[in-house]
Amino acid sequence: MLPDCLSAEGERRCRRLLAGATARLRARPAAAAVLVPLCSLRGVPALLYTLRSSRLPGRHKGDVSFPGGKCDPADRDVVHTALRETREEVGLVVPEEHVWGVLRPVHDQQKTTVVPVLAGVGPLDPQSLRPNPDEVDEVFALPLAHLLQEQNQGYTHFCHGGHFRYTLPVFLHGPHRIWGLTAVITEFTLQLLAPGVYHPCLASPELPRG
Repeated sequence: MLPDCLSAEGERRCRRLLAGATARLRARPAAAAVLVPLCSLRGVPALLYTLRSSRLPGRHKGDVSFPGGKCDPADRDVVHTALRETREEVGLVVPEEHVWGVLRPVHDQQKTTVVPVLAGVGPLDPQSLRPNPDEVDEVFALPLAHLLQEQNQGYTHFCHGGHFRYTLPVFLHGPHRIWGLTAVITEFTLQLLAPGVYHPCLASPELPRG
């Protein structure tokens, strides 16, 4: 059974579990941060995602992502970065007191550290948001119940030069495929929100650091 992670008790549990990492990571500089928005979609818990604009430069254009981006020198910490980028990308203003905590950082192939920030944003209709068309093509939400169904979960094996490198999770059968770092952060989030319900096959779903 899916736990009531939108309840006050569920929020307190998550805040308590994340408290130590949150204090430590807020005091440490990072290259980038993303917001993991936990919302209520027609009364059911869901995660909010963006589809990066196909007009953006780089290899990740058109990919599913959480709102976020590079840390600005004027940002106080990674939480401020995640909230600012969310406001700029999708027009969603999230008060800092709605932040539950900071999840385990992830690292891309360039060893860039990306810090995920979990926040409860309440009832939300993604169609009511006004994303920045220069950065985002679409905003959508997926219920946790969908993400937790085994038929919607998979794994992608990455190779380089004909040799196996690493395996990462992938989430399927939504409007768009969720893979890469976004899938890793989704997996971290499900482990926190639905302990005993979500059972990842990987012991440590994180990109190698070298």
